[in-house]
Amino acid sequence: MTRTITVGVLALQGGVVEHINLLRKASTHINSSESLQFEFLQVRTTTELGECDALIIPGGESTTMAIVARRLGLLDPLREFVKVQHKPVWGTCAGLVMLAEQAAATKQGGQELVGGLDVRVLRNRYGTQMQSFVAGLDLEFLGRGEVPFKAVFIRAPIVEEIIAEGSSSQGIENGVERAARVEVLGVYRGQGQQQVEGGENGEKGDIVAVRQGNVFGTSFHPELTDDVRIHVWWLRQVVDATWHGKLVAANGS
Repeated sequence: MTRTITVGVLALQGGVVEHINLLRKASTHINSSESLQFEFLQVRTTTELGECDALIIPGGESTTMAIVARRLGLLDPLREFVKVQHKPVWGTCAGLVMLAEQAAATKQGGQELVGGLDVRVLRNRYGTQMQSFVAGLDLEFLGRGEVPFKAVFIRAPIVEEIIAEGSSSQGIENGVERAARVEVLGVYRGQGQQQVEGGENGEKGDIVAVRQGNVFGTSFHPELTDDVRIHVWWLRQVVDATWHGKLVAANGS
């Protein structure tokens, strides 16, 4: 019997098609002894969101994204998806902002967030779109000794503070494993002035990739490259969570 895992990309702004194209390529790298196939769809409605086992929130402008999501009746269902159902979610750039519990340097009046990551992000850390750049990142979660990932930064946010350590309790509650502290998975040291959490010898850098439970966020845009490694890695996390039932709460909420 073939089982389908449905992965959505929130299609309000940003590199939606680019993400779907890389997801399709990445899915060919997923080895499974069981009958497994993927379906990828653009998500604009609550019905489409309800069909998803996992979701990517792409880049764009986070304030506008939140306003549009609210108008479409998606904001609260997104919170339910992330923080109650604990389904795997990945936010890139503005998507990382949306998944943060707090955001600094927002527009006047602030903005609504989905939440799920116990972090405070700083929007537009590196300036305007004219100051976009590409930098090689050593991402150990892709495997030791791997070549650096060429990360595209466009008006990128960073994680400026981890604001909670998550639940320290263990065990299973309603089929969901309670976790989880925020893991720092990627640091950019080129222009960084922020202190890395747990850094040694006063090491400085900007936190640009984090994970907490089933919630993953990157400051940069992997979908704007031809490198499928992060998409392959994330799809494997999705398979673990949805096929093998390893749902992990982000913050015990």
